[in-house]
Amino acid sequence: MRILLAATVLFFGTAQAQTGYVPGPHPAWDTRAPQDLGLDPEKLQAAIDFAVENETKFPPELAEVADVRDLSLTVPLTWAREPFSSPIGPFEPRAASNGIILKDGYIVAEWGETDAVDMTFSISKTFLSHMAGLAFDRGMLDPDTAMLDTIDPPTEDFALPHNRPITWDQMLRQTSGWIGTLWGKPWWADRPQGEEPWSDLAAGPPEPGEHWEYNDVRVNALALALTHLWDRPLPEVLKEGVMDPIGASDDWHWEGYENSTIDLGGEPVEVVSGGGHWGGGMFVSARDLARLGLLGLRRGEWGGERILSEDWVERATTPTGPEPGYGYMNWFLNTGQERFPAAREDAVAYLGAGTNMVFIDYEHDLVAVVRWLDRETLSEFIGLLLDAAAD
Repeated sequence: MRILLAATVLFFGTAQAQTGYVPGPHPAWDTRAPQDLGLDPEKLQAAIDFAVENETKFPPELAEVADVRDLSLTVPLTWAREPFSSPIGPFEPRAASNGIILKDGYIVAEWGETDAVDMTFSISKTFLSHMAGLAFDRGMLDPDTAMLDTIDPPTEDFALPHNRPITWDQMLRQTSGWIGTLWGKPWWADRPQGEEPWSDLAAGPPEPGEHWEYNDVRVNALALALTHLWDRPLPEVLKEGVMDPIGASDDWHWEGYENSTIDLGGEPVEVVSGGGHWGGGMFVSARDLARLGLLGLRRGEWGGERILSEDWVERATTPTGPEPGYGYMNWFLNTGQERFPAAREDAVAYLGAGTNMVFIDYEHDLVAVVRWLDRETLSEFIGLLLDAAAD
């Protein structure tokens, strides 16, 4: 039984942990009391209370005049400074603060509506990189080769001289410098780096591999390229290759845009997006995200079955040259313990706006899914969580 009130936490208690435990298909999941697995329940409660108290206001200046959980309002206002910022994908109202903590694979605590299917923003990129990982493991993709050595140019922009040498690895690391317009959004309009909205256009594109930039146009170009590589809708690939094998629910849905449908072998196929910047992206529950986190904790293995190869996970967690705190999208690394000082350097996180976070701590065999937490408090939350795991 679970209590689904935002400020109420339910801890669980039964017997000893078993190394390598993974849950059965949704909704099955065994539970344990935190103290039975070496966690301090009072300190764990303090971490969860902190998360509830620091629910994002998104953005805070709207809190007194609007429903901050209405993402169709708050997201466009957040990105209003950008040119071409108009939404082109779906939004849904979000739930309140919620989350789930795993230790040794077992649920030790959860709070809020962990079955609520919410936008997850840039964690959509993690699902996207998993699609590349499945292709890599099947011999369909060599990260170190140019995309156009593997697929024909999906649009004319892919064939531009600047774009032709871009590798899959550079696309996955967000160092591609890809230029072009996709779904009506030009590359330079997303998160311009200077004071003026056209700063990136004036500066010109960087050479592939030389500069890291978080850019959803380029992420969506990767999604389009992977759709052509698989010659199938990516949600089908995800369901078959990842979500069904890890026992996820059927409630998640991965959305594209109103103008992102292409002809693929004579059939209309919607190309999904790698984030919720303009709407769309992955809509998923905290419980399903916890399964994704447990797959990451087990380094691609699930109950003895290999979902992603160890080689792929090693690549995904290798620091990117211009941005050592980033691996493959959206594996955020703790290189030099800069992102999460309380955690060991090999800890990783999948992060999306909101803030949505899947935190993976290999040292203590922990996964924490925290949804709608103020981004400025992420590191402090991790410190409180790991204090509960300290010897």
